[in-house]
Amino acid sequence: MEDKDFLAFVKKVKDYSAIDLAQYKEAQMKRRLTTLYTKKGYSSFTAFFDAMAKDKELYYEFLDRMTINVSEFWRNPNRWELLESRFLPELARASRRLKVWSAACSTGEEPYTLAMILAELGLLESSQLFATDIDEGALEKARRAVYPDRSLRDVPPAYVKKYFTQKEMTFSVVDSLKKHVRFSKQNLLNDPFDTQFDLIVCRNVMIYFTEEAKHQLYHKFSRALKPGGLLFVGSTEQIFSPGQYEFEPADTFIYRKRAAHV
Repeated sequence: MEDKDFLAFVKKVKDYSAIDLAQYKEAQMKRRLTTLYTKKGYSSFTAFFDAMAKDKELYYEFLDRMTINVSEFWRNPNRWELLESRFLPELARASRRLKVWSAACSTGEEPYTLAMILAELGLLESSQLFATDIDEGALEKARRAVYPDRSLRDVPPAYVKKYFTQKEMTFSVVDSLKKHVRFSKQNLLNDPFDTQFDLIVCRNVMIYFTEEAKHQLYHKFSRALKPGGLLFVGSTEQIFSPGQYEFEPADTFIYRKRAAHV
C-alpha cells in the first residue's frame, strides 16, 4: 500500500507540475518527503498531495524539500578562486561577450557569486548572466537578494564591503549587481536549454538524480555549451567517462567541452 501511495503521488505531481519524481533517487526522495508530510500532520502521500494542490506555500515547501535548497556564497572557495584567476579570463580572451548560466540556482547565492567575480574582472557589463531553478519560492528569495550573515562566511571581506549593504544581521546584494542577473523558472529534466554558453555552473544537484537522468543532463549541458566552454559541477559530482559527453577534465570538478575538429 505504501508503494502504491507513493507511485500515485509521483503520477499526480507529474500531471500537476511536469516534475517527474521518477527521475530522482527513489529511496532518498521518499524518505525526505515522508518526513515532511509527517511533520505537517498528514498520514499519506495522497493526503499530502491533496493539501499541496490547494496550498501554494505547502507546494513551495515540497519543492524546497525535494531540491534541498542549501546554498551559500563562494561554496568551496578555492574552486571559485580558480574560476576568477584562470578560467574566466581564459574564456574572456576567446569571447568578447560571455554567456554564463547558473543552473538550479536555488536562492541566488551562486549567480551572485558569479556576478561579483565578473564585476571584479571588468566583465559583468559585457556579459549575459542567467540563473534558473524549478522552485518559484527559491527564485523569489533570489530576486529579493537578502541573506543571513552565515551565508556570507566564505565571501572575501573586500567583496562583502563592495557588493552588500548590511542591515542588522542581514545582507542585501547591491542593485548594481542584482540588475545583471536574469532569473527564470526551469525544469532541467524537461525543459529545453538555450545554447552557446561559455560557462555553465550546476553544483550539488546531480546527486539527487538517477543515473539515467544524469546521463541525459550531461548530454543536454554539452549541447548547450560552445566548443571550449566549461561545465562547473559540485564537489561530490565527478563525471565518470566524460568523453562520452564530449567533455575533458579541465581541473577538479571543471570540465571543458571539446573544441570542434576542423
